[in-house]
Amino acid sequence: MPEGDTVWNTARVLHRALAGGRLTASDFRVPQLATTDLAGWTVLEAVSRGKHLLLRMRHPDGDRDHTLHSHLRMDGAWRAYAPGERWGARPAHLIRVVLRTADAVAVGYHLHDLALVPRADEERLVGHLGPDVLGPDWDPAEAVRRIAAHPRQSIAEALLDQRNLAGIGNLYKAETLFLRGVWPWTSVAEVADLPTIVAAGQRLVAANRGRWTQSTTGSLRKGETTYVYGRRGRPCRRCGTLIEKAEQDERITFWCPRCQPRPG
Repeated sequence: MPEGDTVWNTARVLHRALAGGRLTASDFRVPQLATTDLAGWTVLEAVSRGKHLLLRMRHPDGDRDHTLHSHLRMDGAWRAYAPGERWGARPAHLIRVVLRTADAVAVGYHLHDLALVPRADEERLVGHLGPDVLGPDWDPAEAVRRIAAHPRQSIAEALLDQRNLAGIGNLYKAETLFLRGVWPWTSVAEVADLPTIVAAGQRLVAANRGRWTQSTTGSLRKGETTYVYGRRGRPCRRCGTLIEKAEQDERITFWCPRCQPRPG
C-alpha cells in the first residue's frame, strides 16, 4: 500500500541510485512530457513529501534547478536497475518514465500527476499539505490544530485528509483508530484525545520507514502484520469479535465493533 512510508522508502531507493549522477537519457511516456529531454541534467536528490515524490535536478548550465514530481496513488511504483538488467517489475505498457545514468536506470510505472517544474514552484504542487509524518517539518501540534478546525468531520476522514497531516493512508488510519479504541465514524468533536491519536498514527508510519513490509503489530510474518486492516470476518486479535468492513467517505474502513464501540 503506497502510504507515507512506501514513498519515503521509494525516494531513498531513487536517491541511492541517481543522486550525484548525470542523466545520459530520459524517456517520458506521457503526453505532457513526451518531448522533454533531460540528458545532461544532474540529479541532486530524491525526497518524499507525504505521498508525493520529488526528484530534484540541475540544468547542465548549472543556473537552474527543476523538480520532477510524481504521485504513486494506489498503483504507482519506481524501480531502480543496473544498466543491462531486465526490467521485470511491471508490464512494459505501464512504464511512464525512464531515467538513465552511467550507473543506474530508474523506471517509473503507472505514475500519476507527473510534472516537471522549476524548483521554486514546488509549493504549487505540495504546499497545500499538512505536516509530513516522516518529514523534518513534522509538527504534531499543527496537525492537531488542523484536524480540530473541522469538528464535524469524521476522525477517519480527518486522518486521511493530507491537508491535515501528510502520509497517513487507509491502512494506518484503520490501525491507528483500532489501537486507540475509536469508532471510525466518530466526529472530531467527540474524540477525547486528538494529540494521542495523531502521535499514534505518526509512530505507526515511522516504524516501517526503511522496510517494505508494513506492520502495525510488530510481526513481519504473513497474515500477522495488521490488527484490523484487510481482516474482515476474522477474529479480533484482542477480543475475538469478528472484524467488520464498510465503505466510508468513498474509501473502505475496517474496525472491531467491540474494541471500537460507537459513542453512546
